[in-house]
Amino acid sequence: MTDLFESAGLDAGAPRPLAERLRPQALDEVMGQDHLLQGDGPIARMRRQGRLASLILWGPPGVGKTTIARLLAEDSGLEFEPLSAVFSGVADLKKVFERARARRQTGRGTLLFVDEIHRFNRAQQDGFLPVVEEGTVTLVGATTENPSFELNSALLSRCQVLVLKALDAAALEDLLKRAEAETGKPLPLDEGARTALRGMADGDGRYLLNLVEELISLEISEPLDGQALAVHLNKRAPAYDKDRDEHYNLISALHKSVRGSDPDAALYWFARMLEGGEDPLFLARRLVRMASEDIGLADPTGLMIANEAARTYERLGSPEGELALAHAVVHLATAPKSNAVYVAYKRARRVAKQTGSLMPPAHILNAPTQLMKEQGFGSGYEYDHDAEDGISGQDYFPDDMPERPVFYEPLDRGREAAIGERLRAWRQKRNARRKKS
Repeated sequence: MTDLFESAGLDAGAPRPLAERLRPQALDEVMGQDHLLQGDGPIARMRRQGRLASLILWGPPGVGKTTIARLLAEDSGLEFEPLSAVFSGVADLKKVFERARARRQTGRGTLLFVDEIHRFNRAQQDGFLPVVEEGTVTLVGATTENPSFELNSALLSRCQVLVLKALDAAALEDLLKRAEAETGKPLPLDEGARTALRGMADGDGRYLLNLVEELISLEISEPLDGQALAVHLNKRAPAYDKDRDEHYNLISALHKSVRGSDPDAALYWFARMLEGGEDPLFLARRLVRMASEDIGLADPTGLMIANEAARTYERLGSPEGELALAHAVVHLATAPKSNAVYVAYKRARRVAKQTGSLMPPAHILNAPTQLMKEQGFGSGYEYDHDAEDGISGQDYFPDDMPERPVFYEPLDRGREAAIGERLRAWRQKRNARRKKS
């Protein structure tokens, strides 16, 4: 059976990469995915029940998606048909489906593994529906992208989505030990460098083993420390795609850290995005949004500082201007929080949609013409600055509003506490005037 390496054009006689030599030979050997493969995990349950559903394996690179698919085929007695959506088209799919139908006539099943399934367009994805429904193939798709955005809802409804995790430090260390046993060579690293090597892998087991092969090929007489390791190996950029999941995941983490008043976590996610190549002006715009949505009038200076940080970055650029953005991150994270204006705005929008085209009350309309004066425009209007305490207590909602709504309810935090006291006094005056009328 031609495997993925051969289909990619690799010479079968060439030395096998370390990652291939250490590829697990049984599902119990797969590391870092116990939540799927052990105990009550979904794959463990399927194995116990002797059934295998069509699956979408969603996870970062180098965590075992291809290996799990191949081992599931062996475990279930199915023929393993691998395809890559990068190199395959409709003609390749038709050939696989024909082979699967012929195989089914002899009582044998097929597990069709599609790597990077998200790269198939919507029409190609629809082509899987009949063969999955009729049981011609058991589909296992692998993707690094969020299936909710990248795959047809019809295909998703016929598959179970399983999330694979990036390999943690324990799994990566176990992989290093296996590599040392396989090669018969201890890695020339001190403990700090060993930790740094695991960090370079960023949860990707295959990449870690590639780094190990590179290390083994070097002539090193003394164990390397972390700094020396960085000299010998080029650390890849953190996994970050400004147009896809990681972008939205990290900006969500930054926003929620600010909202949760955790300046250290907020700075961490801010730095992660900058290190990943994010546009600092995008971050500046989001900080302005956070100041309006989550700090609001509890600290009105938050919005001013966020805006000034954005302007400072526009003037200075990177890296100097990034410090101003960090200033804003810390200020917003440590400021008192209130979403009262945000909530009030959404309430007002809902009521505005429901009430349609109600006119303002006549007494607050200007009357620039005699006809408008005769119609009562402006009649009875009281100039608030002339009233006691600067508030007349008049009603400014439409006359036909069924009842006077309350949108803005300030919280008892920061400067909003004083705003709340003023509003309560003004509402009492307004209510008293309404009762008299």
